[in-house]
Amino acid sequence: MEPIKSAQFIKGIVGTDPILLEKIPQIAFVGRSNVGKSSMINSLVGMRNLVKSSSTPGRTKEINFFLIDEKVYFVDLPGYGYAKLSASHAEKMRKMIMWYLERSEANLKKAVLILDAQAGPKEFDLQMADLLVSSGHDFIVVANKADKLNQKEMAKMAKILEGKFSNHKIFFYSAKTGKGKEMILEELFG
Repeated sequence: MEPIKSAQFIKGIVGTDPILLEKIPQIAFVGRSNVGKSSMINSLVGMRNLVKSSSTPGRTKEINFFLIDEKVYFVDLPGYGYAKLSASHAEKMRKMIMWYLERSEANLKKAVLILDAQAGPKEFDLQMADLLVSSGHDFIVVANKADKLNQKEMAKMAKILEGKFSNHKIFFYSAKTGKGKEMILEELFG
């Protein structure tokens, strides 16, 4: 798998936009607010600050489009399930995610459901998986922050994930070390 050569932020949207009608395929990244979505995308593209990450979860308030190698969009969806967000803000983010996945004109090639490797799948993650399935979207599951697990913990988590997401490919990844990057890029671009 060739490394990614170029990645650039194109725009953030909050609703219908001409970018959704483009023929360029989209790969959507979705996950809870504190799973390291921004860090993971930055790590995959090999750029430290492409996606702005924040120490405060729940900062992404738009659907952000990044053009990768002039041929695919990485789409960073707002995080979900962060308890400290106001109920109205959390609901607004949930509706935006659901709109993009269920009703927008997006040319969605694949979705990447990102979980915390230590915490495992939470109720919000299972609901998101159900939404992806009911919307007919192909998706993979990535357990991020895998560098925080030892071999025994990883084997235990792999069993849990296989039980919850038996019909989907599961990857362990570390945005910090890049371990697992080749396999994920191969799955996304192969």
